[in-house]
This record gives sequence, C-alpha cells and structure tokens, in this order.
Amino acid sequence: MTDWIQRWKDNKIGWHRDDPNSKLIEFVSCLQLNTGDTVFVPLCGKSKDMIYLAQQGYKVIGVELSALAAEQFFTDNKIAYQVSQEEDFKIYASENITIYSGDFFKLTRQHLVIVEAVYDRAALIALPAGLRVKYAQHLYSIIVKGCRILLLTLNYPQSKISGPPYAVNKDEVASLYNDGFECQLLQCFNDIKNEPKFQRENVDFIEKATYCLRKY
Repeated sequence: MTDWIQRWKDNKIGWHRDDPNSKLIEFVSCLQLNTGDTVFVPLCGKSKDMIYLAQQGYKVIGVELSALAAEQFFTDNKIAYQVSQEEDFKIYASENITIYSGDFFKLTRQHLVIVEAVYDRAALIALPAGLRVKYAQHLYSIIVKGCRILLLTLNYPQSKISGPPYAVNKDEVASLYNDGFECQLLQCFNDIKNEPKFQRENVDFIEKATYCLRKY
C-alpha cells in the first residue's frame, strides 16, 4: 500500500469528487438508519460523502491509510478536530466524524461496536483480487449482526485498462458475500457515455452496480 500513500503525497487522487455520490443520496434509505446512528466508511480518503452523512444526522467513522488524507478532510472542510494516538491508529475526531488513520485490517469489532451501517463506495474496488477476499472476510468479522452495507461497484473489461478502480462483477460480489450476508442488487447499468477515460481506452462498457447487504 506504499503506492497509495505516495498518490496522496503527489496529489494523484483522480478518484476524489467534490460532491456527494448520487447513488449514496438515492439509496441511503436502504440502510434503514435513525438519527444519531453511526455509519462506517472504509478506505474513506477525504470523501465528501462523509459530510453528506453527517448532514443527514448520522455519525461517521472512517478508516484511511493516509494520514494526509485525514488531515485534508478536516482542513479542506474547515472542521475543527482533535488528534489522538492509540496503538495502531492516529485518530482524527470532530463532533460527528472520526477517522482512524491506519491499516483497515487492524480494526477490530471493538472499534465498530456502535456501527449500524457501512457505506462502501470505493473500498472494495480499490483493492486487487486477493485483497478483496481478505477485505470481505475482515469486514464480516468486525461488524455486528444486522449491520447493513451500501456497496457500489464497477465492472468493465479489466484487460483493457488496469485498476484501481478494479472491475468487480455481480458474480464476484455474490461469491465474496455469499457466507453470512443477504445481498440485494438495487441497480445496475452501463454508464460508458459518462466515462471519457474509459472511452479513450476503447472500453465498450462500464457497468455501475449498487447493492444493499445485511449481515445475518
């Protein structure tokens, strides 16, 4: 993950968006949250989606390997925050948003005991195939029973363009989350017309899918 740290240092963060994700806005209701509930955002970067969730009355816990990303999140959004340190994480915390800077795989269930839902916009698809298996297994182990996940994925001809973001199709999602999760496909469509980067590489489709999962 050294490359990930370097990308933030070099400001090569083309995946970052300055507005909340439209699919989060459209499908956040599937998480069945109440005001004051806590949402976990893995590999959160400095995503504006965390601001959106907080504005809806939810608390947010993120995890992000790059400390620079965590710092930029709070400074860019002019949010006052405090910094503390525990064994494996540097913790950046405001009133409603906390970001653990460190390795996702070192999170434990104790870190997420108050989490009712997970929002995964760019975590699963940021990881190569081998790590995706490990990611799904670890996520299962650290969230509580009944926790819901809003998952966004991309699928395209991986041979035409390298990730990240990596291509993850419906069969892989079913395989990764077949043990211990209910999985509902909410939406799936080809959005190549809005992806000039993929068009330039002669990719003929980019399938965007949204899922709602629930740990049982």
